[in-house]
Amino acid sequence: MTQAATLNGGADGEGNDQARRRLLTGIALLVIGQWILSLLDATGKTLTQQGLPVVAVAWVRYLGHVVAIFLLIGPARWRQQSRPAVPRLQWLRGALMLASTLVFFSVLKLMPLATATALNFCAPLIVVALSPWLLGERPGVHARWTRWIGVGIGFAGMLVVVRPGGELDAGGVALGLLSALLFALLQMLTRRIAAHDAPMTTLIQSGVTGAVLTTLLVPFFWFQVMPTPAQCALLLSAGLTGSLGHYFVIRAFQYADASFLSPFLYLQIFSATVVGYFAFGHLPDWTTALGIAVICAGGVCVAGGEPVLRRLAARLQR
Repeated sequence: MTQAATLNGGADGEGNDQARRRLLTGIALLVIGQWILSLLDATGKTLTQQGLPVVAVAWVRYLGHVVAIFLLIGPARWRQQSRPAVPRLQWLRGALMLASTLVFFSVLKLMPLATATALNFCAPLIVVALSPWLLGERPGVHARWTRWIGVGIGFAGMLVVVRPGGELDAGGVALGLLSALLFALLQMLTRRIAAHDAPMTTLIQSGVTGAVLTTLLVPFFWFQVMPTPAQCALLLSAGLTGSLGHYFVIRAFQYADASFLSPFLYLQIFSATVVGYFAFGHLPDWTTALGIAVICAGGVCVAGGEPVLRRLAARLQR
């Protein structure tokens, strides 16, 4: 082997190692963000079950979000990143995110954390069902079949979790599916906005929109009794965990492609299960666990099926 070939081989090896480190960093950041967001959900569940108004909890969460991001990135970056290219779409996205938060916190009052999180992860399946009409996304034939098979699998898993006529609160189930729909619309609007604004701009604007709208609503949903010191600490932590969780997720997608990371999003159901067990003593029964696993399988099929097919087709063409 010549020296040039050796050097090239070494360069290729270094490049592969660097790419591998970036992918592992992306996965690590995503997992950290998911654990933090599960802590946020547990905090919301605790506070709302203790009788604090959902809107008031969301108000503190979004105010804390704005303050935490401002301190995290500093005034200079805040001024640079806080000017959206399409303000109307950003405000609409922020309103959808707030509605999704309010509905999901209401769901958490009525069902275990892992179950509520699993139902919320029906959102990617809804995105696949609606994207051809709302986003104009029409994948190739093979990818289309893979996605629709994933949707069917995920829908079957949702029915296993819900078990019509089972023990879950019917109102909680309805709110859970509404939360998934709102989250799906939020994801689709985020795709539209990604063509115009940087992720940090979207993160800032979502906090600002939520803070402004909840400030308008909170006088009608104020605390009937002043929160205890422990509740105040949890309220303040909600803003920190909300902002940090979303920040880590955004950073993750700067290290790895969405097509690579999307299947790992379903690991949040695992973090929700663990946090739900330690915080509330909740563990899914075997039937619910099976349904959650089926939902994850459908979601992974939707998220990862197309790249797998592309790689398989590329190998067959060699």
